[in-house]
Amino acid sequence: KLGTFTIDAKFNMTRPVPTSEQLALKRRYPTAFDLRERARRRLPNFAFEYADGGAGTDTGIRRNWDALNSVEMVPRYGKVIAPPPVDTTLFGKSYAAPIGIAPIGGPGTTFPGAETYLASAAQAANVPYTLGLLSGIGIERAAEIAPDVLWLQLYRFSRNNHKIGLDLVRRAEDAGVNVLVLTIDTPTRTTRPREVKSGIMSPFKLTMRLRMDAIRSPHWLGSLWRNGIPRFASLAPYMKPGISIAESAAFIRRESGGAFTWDEVARYRDRWSGPMVLKGIMHPDDAQRAIELGLDGMFVTNHGGRQIDALPAPIDVLPAIADRVGGRATLIYDSGICSGVDVARAFALGADAAFAGKSFLWSLGALGEEGPAHLIDLYIDDLSATLGQLGCQDVHELRSVLVRHPSAYSLDDFGRSNSGN
Repeated sequence: KLGTFTIDAKFNMTRPVPTSEQLALKRRYPTAFDLRERARRRLPNFAFEYADGGAGTDTGIRRNWDALNSVEMVPRYGKVIAPPPVDTTLFGKSYAAPIGIAPIGGPGTTFPGAETYLASAAQAANVPYTLGLLSGIGIERAAEIAPDVLWLQLYRFSRNNHKIGLDLVRRAEDAGVNVLVLTIDTPTRTTRPREVKSGIMSPFKLTMRLRMDAIRSPHWLGSLWRNGIPRFASLAPYMKPGISIAESAAFIRRESGGAFTWDEVARYRDRWSGPMVLKGIMHPDDAQRAIELGLDGMFVTNHGGRQIDALPAPIDVLPAIADRVGGRATLIYDSGICSGVDVARAFALGADAAFAGKSFLWSLGALGEEGPAHLIDLYIDDLSATLGQLGCQDVHELRSVLVRHPSAYSLDDFGRSNSGN
């Protein structure tokens, strides 16, 4: 030990020695699902239902988890004698791990101030943080908090010849956003029954029912008092000053909607000079089309099971997409990630990184401001231990691990057309 760091000469890496408080949290909440159970107890019911629920009967969420859990990896022994490093490079930038925080719509509903806490934790840990467009802090503020790790998600704002959308691109570039993410898997609005039953309405409003629910959660109310009711900060410059939350939501519904067309993707690609990825790829032909348009990467995701629960688990289509992409673009897995083992499974099947959203909301609900940093540590430690158990000296050796994946799609299931249709 040297000061507060442990030096591992074999792997030339430094690991901060956990504080007594961090060790206590790891003993009490060693997994993401432990955080989920505490969040269920500490949050108002509507806040937990917003974080935890999905489309339909949550079939898609369960399918994501079940499919990940079905992936088996065969270890090789006799080579690794110390916890391996998990650092990686994405789009030419070094990160501490191939783990990131996915864009989350309105996370302040689950825990007011969520975006600030998530961005701060990601910056401190040096892992990517993707700011959702419908968030409580603006692009510029997020860039101040997380300048080295900030990515930005955009939805489609097509009115007035994409005036708002293209101005958001300009602001992102001026703020120093590292990666631009276009979300294409929300062509229509859908209903999440658990949110509806809990009393959440669109736009979000603290009705008497929700107020009575919130009174039971000092944890949530304290953060609301510190941070205020969540508003759509990134879009505020395009709205009239002082308008209500209801008026803001009406503005967004009027100005946005639908999924980006391929022609629109090409237009944004031409406007943005940095790395650009598409979020929502589930078909190899769509992956091929994205590459042809000059995209640098893509999120393989079914929106976490929150849009429609009839879609395949993304882990099941990932190998076919990786086969079609053939290393020509960065693949990011998203949907159902709950452990470092899940990250390793995704990497072994062709992903270059794995992002999580829902579990980071659980962490906020369970531990507040300390939650995201705790969860990042859990994921990194678990991923390093998983590499060691599999006989891998770094994350890239996961590619050579023997994997059994019984529910995987093959390219033959999709047909081998490269037409993109």
